[in-house]
Amino acid sequence: LTTVLVPEGIDDATVRSKLLNDYNIEIGGGFGELRGKIWRIGLMGDSARGINVFAVLSALEVILSGLGYEVAFGASLAAAQRAVTA
Repeated sequence: LTTVLVPEGIDDATVRSKLLNDYNIEIGGGFGELRGKIWRIGLMGDSARGINVFAVLSALEVILSGLGYEVAFGASLAAAQRAVTA
């Protein structure tokens, strides 16, 4: 399970809804004090494949950019790729 901070000014429910409806990707939101502040991304077991990680990262880049957040396209994918080859 990976925890990701929701960027300032971004509505976490909107992003999660777009991930599910547009990309068929489901991630969790935070609970209690962390509600609206984090995303919980579970890529474990059989789903812990590079292609799934890249799909989530790519979708997040497109969605966040569409919501007006400044995104360095490809930066998250490059970082994930470096982590895999390290």
